[in-house]
Amino acid sequence: MHTETERCVRAVQSKDARFDGWFFTAVLTTRIYCRPSCPVVPPKAENMTFYPSAAACQQAGFRACKRCRPDTTPGSPEWNARADAVARAMRLIRDGVVDREGVPGLAARLGYSTRQIERQLLAELGAGPLALARAQRAQTARLLIETTTLPMADVAFAAGFSSVRTFNDTVREVFALAPGELRARAARSRTNPPRTPGVIALRLPYRAPLNPDNLFGHLAATAVPGVEEWRDGAYRRTLALPHGHGVAALAPRPDHIACRLSLTDPRDLTLAISRCRWMLDLDADPVAVDDQLRGDPLLAPLVAEAPGRRVPRTVDAAEFAVRAVLGQQVSTAAARTHAGRLVGAYGVPVDDPEGGLTHLFPTSDALAALDPDTLALPRSRRTTLTTLVRALADGSLRLGPDSDWEESRARLMELPGFGPWTVEVIAMRALGDPDAFLPSDLGIRRAAAGLGLPSTPAALTARAAAWRPWRAYAVQYLWATDSHPINHLPA
Repeated sequence: MHTETERCVRAVQSKDARFDGWFFTAVLTTRIYCRPSCPVVPPKAENMTFYPSAAACQQAGFRACKRCRPDTTPGSPEWNARADAVARAMRLIRDGVVDREGVPGLAARLGYSTRQIERQLLAELGAGPLALARAQRAQTARLLIETTTLPMADVAFAAGFSSVRTFNDTVREVFALAPGELRARAARSRTNPPRTPGVIALRLPYRAPLNPDNLFGHLAATAVPGVEEWRDGAYRRTLALPHGHGVAALAPRPDHIACRLSLTDPRDLTLAISRCRWMLDLDADPVAVDDQLRGDPLLAPLVAEAPGRRVPRTVDAAEFAVRAVLGQQVSTAAARTHAGRLVGAYGVPVDDPEGGLTHLFPTSDALAALDPDTLALPRSRRTTLTTLVRALADGSLRLGPDSDWEESRARLMELPGFGPWTVEVIAMRALGDPDAFLPSDLGIRRAAAGLGLPSTPAALTARAAAWRPWRAYAVQYLWATDSHPINHLPA
């Protein structure tokens, strides 16, 4: 979008927050870059130039605006709606792969050379993988500076910088303030200082509108005992992270998601934030989705009644695949019970002073060693589960932010006991395909019949062609016609 100058100028002049994250405005006279909704008086059109990413602005020598804080905007919804190499690369960079494995590791995961990846990212985003990762490190550093009392040296290494000098230079260059000045500025404006040592409190932005009912309702109603819970108005869950573990508490607010992270190692902050945002689908563009779906006169009343529904996802694709198998042809309560038993037997215990969480969800390696005779499941379901966890453990099946959606579907369909429903629910909630569709789901068929839509899978699929590429969001609107607990924010 950043190449459509007139459209970008109109968005900046109207301070349209819907375009935050789609592009960034760089002001030639002040050398500052802003989000489109920046509250200051818009600059003259001839003094504006536009970039597709914060990293491209920084690489061109612009610094972040202190008023609108463009580094904290929601991410571009393009990267969650596309499955090409650039989108997969962006999801991996957001997941911290460049910091952990370098550009060669990123390229290897995508099956390209480092030169090809750099060329593709430069062409579309105006910055290479190192610059994109550097911009993300700068944002992480700012969060740690402003929300913790960690010494600056610890902040530098936790944010992924190789040295304190590089950290200092980057912060000054990006924010036009020294790290100490950033912390002092934040302390002056903070009305409620953090009360719990080791807990990082922050706000996760999103594009309005956001309907929290089905989003948090689904996560709470399907919560696995010991791993997830709803407590004091927040969804809480444990996180398995590269340098340790953590606990995330997420609560809906009118203009943001309140997030509290307790991490055993602050180096995992970037990844923890990324996974929380992914799980809550916070980078979606609800206006584009709802505009498409309300074009169907039978869906339009559902969209008008509760706009902004998101797709509840997961923090770990392999975990969700296991849970999807456990949920085949059983109730939500039964699926929670089966998953809870696996957690108690194979999950890693954790401490949770603020709540009742007890374990991390077991890894594929741990589950690969389970005895199928100990599972209270039908024999065919045991075979499905054990085959799945073996494929995940030996690497023959890879599910994650770098997954090719169609390739993953094909690989899942090769496993015994995997039909279209299981494959599509994994594609929707674990892989994040916004066009995943469940025409054979009982709840979808009931909703379709009640609305006057075709209720047979083939006919409903044909009708749903007009909803593409947002059929996963149509699923949320159709599910919401039922009174099931997944559709209601817990009390």
